[in-house]
Amino acid sequence: MAQVEATTERVIAADAEAVFDALADYTGTRAKLLPEHFSEYEVREGGDGQGTLVHWKLQATSKRIRDCLLEVTEPTDGELVEKDRNSSMVTTWRVTPAGEGKSRVVVTTVWNGAGGIGGFFEKTFAPKGLGRIYELVLAKLATEVEK
Repeated sequence: MAQVEATTERVIAADAEAVFDALADYTGTRAKLLPEHFSEYEVREGGDGQGTLVHWKLQATSKRIRDCLLEVTEPTDGELVEKDRNSSMVTTWRVTPAGEGKSRVVVTTVWNGAGGIGGFFEKTFAPKGLGRIYELVLAKLATEVEK
């Protein structure tokens, strides 16, 4: 079983603190950022960063739907980590300053992939597909915070 990793990043014309606050706002802003690949979004505990428990279904392909129940932590400043209770999937959002009035957002998702030929295809194609989904999320985030 090989680890699969997908990373996407974007520079946003907004202060790092404002960008992080928008990402950490699971009861408000976060739901607005999710494209059609996400469904059944529900905050079950908390709602603002550390201590949040959030549920959604992620449809990465027409056949692959992940039922995600994510525990949110903030291990360091500018970092949100979402650990899925239902799988090995972990998504880390890092927001850092990128010059005056700008920030860089890097989102990385890792999980234990399948073995064999299925694992080969998963490791080859899943990061690209997930990357496209997170590009949509980051574009919506930029629209939201660059207002």
